[in-house]
Amino acid sequence: MRHGKKFNHLGRKTAHRKSMLANMACSLIEHKRINTTVAKAKALKQFVEPVITKSKEDTTHNRRLVFKKLRQKQAVSELFRDVAVKVGDRPGGYTRIIKLGNRLGDAADMAMIELVDYNEVYNPNKTKKKKSTRRSRRGGGGSKAAAPATNNKTNKEEE
Repeated sequence: MRHGKKFNHLGRKTAHRKSMLANMACSLIEHKRINTTVAKAKALKQFVEPVITKSKEDTTHNRRLVFKKLRQKQAVSELFRDVAVKVGDRPGGYTRIIKLGNRLGDAADMAMIELVDYNEVYNPNKTKKKKSTRRSRRGGGGSKAAAPATNNKTNKEEE
């Protein structure tokens, strides 16, 4: 019977599974997207979303709780510094799983898991920054380029 067994053990003992998920979560925070199997991606989603929720409020207690899960100081600091600022107004659903097909070696189902706010392709409501340069009909930009050229001609004529 499998009563009360709610999470995937991924064919590993407890310590190995926790270490693997911590390493994958640190890689996800560092690179913003990683490729893995679908089962590991689903397990990682359950692991990393509560950690990101904790990072939205920057207190010493939350930093210690997150460090207990992630076990890497650089990942914790990047999570609280960069990621938490970007996901501050989102009420959950910080990651997205995109299925990629089968792996060539063993035909395992592969997936890409990524942080939602860091993908510009799938965020149509994000406003892109417009270029701040303007073009004028009066030729203001051309006179700056022409001025040094005339100085060079005058210098050549003087010689």
